[in-house]
Formats: sequence, C-alpha cells, structure tokens
Amino acid sequence: MPIGLAVLFSFNNGKSQSTWQGFSWRWYFSDPVNSVLHDPQLHAAVIQTLRLSVYTTLIAVPIGVAFALGINRWRGITSASFNFVMILSFVIPELIFGVALFLLFTVLFKTVGLGTLAETLGLVTWTVSWPAIIVQARLVTIGRQYEEAAADLGATQMQTMRKVMLPLLAPAIFASAVLVFSSVIDDFVIVDLLNSNASNTPMSVYIYSQQHGGNGGPALNALGTIMLVMSFVIAIIGYIGYRFMTRGERGDRNDALATIAGA
Repeated sequence: MPIGLAVLFSFNNGKSQSTWQGFSWRWYFSDPVNSVLHDPQLHAAVIQTLRLSVYTTLIAVPIGVAFALGINRWRGITSASFNFVMILSFVIPELIFGVALFLLFTVLFKTVGLGTLAETLGLVTWTVSWPAIIVQARLVTIGRQYEEAAADLGATQMQTMRKVMLPLLAPAIFASAVLVFSSVIDDFVIVDLLNSNASNTPMSVYIYSQQHGGNGGPALNALGTIMLVMSFVIAIIGYIGYRFMTRGERGDRNDALATIAGA
C-alpha cells in the first residue's frame, strides 16, 4: 500500500502528498522546471543509474563467466580457495564491504578517488560472484560430455568454447546479466559511500538524501516510480528471455524465476 500510494501521487497534478488534485504527467516531463525530464539533478540521477548498471554488467558478467569456467576446470587447494572467495559477497555485510572500498579509494588508491569509476569498480567487485555462481551451476548441470564429443569430432578448444559451450551457457549468462543489472539499479550502500557529487549520484542515493533532508515531493515519487518500473521491466525481460532460451529443457517457470533470482 505505501508503494502504491507513492506511485499514485507521482501522477498528482499538485504538490500535495495527501490530497489528490487530478491526474497529470507533470512530475515526469510536463513541468518545465521540476519534472524528472527537466530538473538537471533528477535527470542526472536517472542517467547515472543506467550508466552504472550498464558498466557493471558489461564488466562483471564476462569476469564472472571466466571465473566459473576456471573454478570448474581447475582442481586443487587454490581452486577451493578461490571458490570460497567467490561467495564472500554473500557473507560479508554490504556496509562493511562499502566502507572497505571507501578507504581503499581514498587512502591507498587516491588516483581513483570517488566518483563513477570508484562506483563501477565497487559494484563490479560486489556483483562478480553472482554470474560466477549461476554459470558454475549451469556447468555442473550440463556436464562435460558435450566438450568431449566436440573434441572427438576434431574441434579445437576455442571452437568448442565458441560453438558448443557458449550456446549451452547462454541462458545462465543472460540470467546473471539480468540479475547484475537489476541489482545495480536499487543498490544504495556502495554507491552512497563512493559517489562524490551530484553528477555521479544515482537515483537511490538522491531519493534518500532529498527525502531524509525534508525536500521530498511528487518529483521524488516520480523518480522512485521510474526506478521501480525499470526493475520490473528488467525482471520481466529476464523471465521471458530465460524461458525462451531454455525452451525444450526440463523445468518449469519456478525454476526460471529461481535462476534469475540467483537461488
């Protein structure tokens, strides 16, 4: 109900947060000054969120896939150690992780500093284990018989990876990309600690800072609604895409949702 009210009053024609004054797109794009489209800070928050989501997904997913392949093919104490490192983000509280990254970029690596680069590096470090775990689970499921069959037919390791393994891993890679992208949209702790100014402040941090400072209003409701819609759209795309890519395989829609959720 609170979420529904926040979404409802983002379409309110007036500034009231309690009295309905008619339906309007004012706070999205109609108002020439205070709408999300025209307010520089609101507009920048949306762009920064999308920028961080794209950057993190493009970097974290390939690294996570390579990490999963390495752990799956590599046996020994070192492999077990790296396998433990892979799950650290599920064990360490995000606040502790964010504070450690803040100290890292402000004390040890001052050349990086705070801002978009630090936010991207922090989010990549935090989310890289998610695609690694999902892809590794997929590798365990499909086994090694396809690789062995390709090798028997004369395929090189590169050909096997490109023509056999990547198509088989595509559903897991897609699901992990959806998970990483959607998680960055609503991430707060890491980006709050690593942003430096309004130009690199994403939606989650901007909404919190304005609302906490008593400057909330319908425009913030509109920004929050955009954030909510983005998460829903990505989740729907992920669900439909995963179902399409795994058509013909054993499993039901609950399996698809569980995989996209990273379970």
